[in-house]
Amino acid sequence: MKKIFLSIITLTLAIAMVSCGEKVTNDSRKAQELSGAGATFPLPFYNVVFEQFGQVKGDQVAYGGIGSGGGVRNLRDKIVDFAGSDAFLSDKEMAEMDPVIHIPACMGAVVLAYNLDGVKELTLSGEIIADIFAGNIKMWNDKRLAALNPDVTLPAEAIIPVYRSDGSGTTFVFTDYLTKVSPMWKEKFGAGKSVNFPSGQAAKGNPGVAGVIKQTKNTIGYVGSEYAFAQKIAYAKIQNRRGEVVEATAASISAAASGEIPTDTRCSITNSDAAGAYPISTFTWLIIYKEQNYSDRSKEQAIATLDLLKYILSDKAQGITSEVHYAPLPAKAKELSMKNLKNVTFDGAAIVQ
Repeated sequence: MKKIFLSIITLTLAIAMVSCGEKVTNDSRKAQELSGAGATFPLPFYNVVFEQFGQVKGDQVAYGGIGSGGGVRNLRDKIVDFAGSDAFLSDKEMAEMDPVIHIPACMGAVVLAYNLDGVKELTLSGEIIADIFAGNIKMWNDKRLAALNPDVTLPAEAIIPVYRSDGSGTTFVFTDYLTKVSPMWKEKFGAGKSVNFPSGQAAKGNPGVAGVIKQTKNTIGYVGSEYAFAQKIAYAKIQNRRGEVVEATAASISAAASGEIPTDTRCSITNSDAAGAYPISTFTWLIIYKEQNYSDRSKEQAIATLDLLKYILSDKAQGITSEVHYAPLPAKAKELSMKNLKNVTFDGAAIVQ
């Protein structure tokens, strides 16, 4: 009888809070409004999963796709609950901030989208991609491109590379790959969120790059696979480290993550040696502070942040990935992430038990 009475009181309080304008989650805590910013690469996945999280938990998540660099800056300034980044923070970047934790959200592919009249299939190699973006291969009918595509009639037109104008994790993933496959690229340009591309056209965000390619003939650019798919833009198959010609699919992206994953999940999986691996695959991360009591955040806000991350790691959320042209996390990445969440604190006390 006492349990029934307590349940009635709890329900009455919840109804009272809702009637006063305060929403209550199914965990009987006040619903929170969370904010994040960063990578545009996983934005189509986040749009779906954040909405579903709101329906399940009652919390609302606002996310600004401003590029990985902008998201990390916002987190460094402590004006968001989390940052989205396709590039894990370097040791130097981490030393400049309070301790953070990386939680992979999903896996994806950076593809080489192109706009060529009459060309429905195109094969590229890492060295050729590097030479195109370095300005060493200038024409579509270059003999090296023709040799890789003997059954394709390539136009005698100038190549227009398209690249990111903003600080971008997608650029980091792309250039990280190029440094592994091209000594020339490694020496002259290197890897980074921003790189001095010698020629071509710049655009902001994955949507911007995809838009330029769709509207401009003879272009080629690097974008998240979902953006090429959504815009119905053709994208190339790429020779991997084993010499296999591979298309970006959930299976080929997953194959790239078949190796060891470090405890903190910060790792590059570009140019994987695994059979069937798509060579420009990556994790994309949500980054949070280990100590959640900052900028007048409440403990309930911290709990909601961890609830969001646990939801993204759940089978339900990971099942959405392939529907929007990403790939689910391997079991090891989810296992390590759940362990890492146990280290998150509020006023020094662990939040996840």
